[in-house]
Amino acid sequence: MTTPPLSDPQEVIGKQWSKHQSPEQARILGLARDALRFVPATGQRYRFEDFRKSLKSGAHPPPGTFEQPRNDFASLEERMNSTKGFFTKLRNETDSAVEKELIQVILDTLHFISSTGQHSAFREYLEHIEAGAPPYAIASFDTKEAAEAWLRNQPIPPDSANVLIANNYHSIIHDQEAGIFRLPRIHDLEYYLAELKHDEPPVAAASFATLEQADAWLRAQPEPARWAWVSVAGEIYLAVYHPNIHHRALYPLSMATGYEVEPDEP
Repeated sequence: MTTPPLSDPQEVIGKQWSKHQSPEQARILGLARDALRFVPATGQRYRFEDFRKSLKSGAHPPPGTFEQPRNDFASLEERMNSTKGFFTKLRNETDSAVEKELIQVILDTLHFISSTGQHSAFREYLEHIEAGAPPYAIASFDTKEAAEAWLRNQPIPPDSANVLIANNYHSIIHDQEAGIFRLPRIHDLEYYLAELKHDEPPVAAASFATLEQADAWLRAQPEPARWAWVSVAGEIYLAVYHPNIHHRALYPLSMATGYEVEPDEP
């Protein structure tokens, strides 16, 4: 069974979105949207396809290596169940075979997250999105060689996720059939910095004389904010915290030069 691109079911969500919708419907549609983004953001496209094949065949889903749901995930599980109920009703009411299939992908995505016990990872991803944090990354390495060695040792190498190599963003492109992968440098962070500068004009939360002092400050905090503007020797930096990979970094705002956001029309 071939899974449609996970961007396709977003059209179904978009059709349901309304200016006058209830807060509950907004939460339901938002959760479905983010669940569809979670799978590629965490590099699980192939794992998800195998999961859907197991559902089609009636076999048990492939065993995962994730934590089991805990009591503190009850609220998230309740939200996911409400979302499943909403889209199950929508699937049963539509006469379009194409729409039924796209809705089924949404339902299978939610089932995938629940049955593989990824509540903690999904909740962390939702917090990341809600915080307006920098692009999501699943691992950090000092060198490209270290990243490649890590990929070779994965039972199912991730696909389409981002990793940090020397604090630069790279995308994992994995061809499972050919057994090859690439790690091209991407500029999502530069675009993010430009948009953040436009939406949240820099106001430094702290000032430092040197980059070493700023780095020591960032590393000394038990759990810093996902992002914060700081000043280093008069230059603005973005202090970033990736709790999922226990990584902290400082990025100069000057990286956004050439990626500026067009000003809004007056």
